[in-house]
Amino acid sequence: MLKFFKKNEPTLDMTRLPRHIAIIMDGNGRWAARRALPRSAGHAAGAETFRRCATYCKEIGIEYLTVYAFSTENWRRSAEEVSTIMELLEKYLREAIEKMERDKVKMKFFGDVSVLSPKLRQLIEETQELSTRFDGVQVNICVNYGGRDEILRAAERYASDASKNGQRLTEEIFSSYMYSAGIPDPDLIIRPSGEMRLSNFLLWQSAYSEFYFTDVLWPDFNKRELDRAIISYQNRDRRYGGAAK
Repeated sequence: MLKFFKKNEPTLDMTRLPRHIAIIMDGNGRWAARRALPRSAGHAAGAETFRRCATYCKEIGIEYLTVYAFSTENWRRSAEEVSTIMELLEKYLREAIEKMERDKVKMKFFGDVSVLSPKLRQLIEETQELSTRFDGVQVNICVNYGGRDEILRAAERYASDASKNGQRLTEEIFSSYMYSAGIPDPDLIIRPSGEMRLSNFLLWQSAYSEFYFTDVLWPDFNKRELDRAIISYQNRDRRYGGAAK
């Protein structure tokens, strides 16, 4: 089944969708600055874009969507901006809890959430508990997350696990100590805003991911842009280190 944007435009092959898409949601601040708006307005617009993209992924049959919401380095931003991001996350989670079972959207959180407010931790716990009750698209939200931090934490957990003493360490075993344990690695990583780097995002999991970069700022990212990213992915030859066919 092919999905058309409009006549003669590239098509999306609905039979070859990536199983797992990850997105670095970048460009909120620049989007606001270009409109002479406060950065908080950019984050609010970006939150709406996230809602639309998550809904669209569910509609077309993507199994996993992982988004970079707040990194371990983002604490360096102003207290006002950090507060805005946390308030938006709280607002989103409250709305999601009301609709999760109806919309069949599960949630999991990657990152050290122990430093978040008690209110946010409670909402996170509630959404993850609700997610165990049904099947549906899984949205992984990276909050206070860093790829290097995740790897260090996994190494510490493995080292302290007495049951693994004497057992040869493999990629599969090490992966089981990551936040993403049990979740397939992303097939496609998308970064809007014109930047071309990972910024400490899913360093272990992205070893063989396909990358898609676009100059479109995150608040302007829409269904058509997501289709373009998926079409680019579908036109690639994924060899995982093997020779070209």
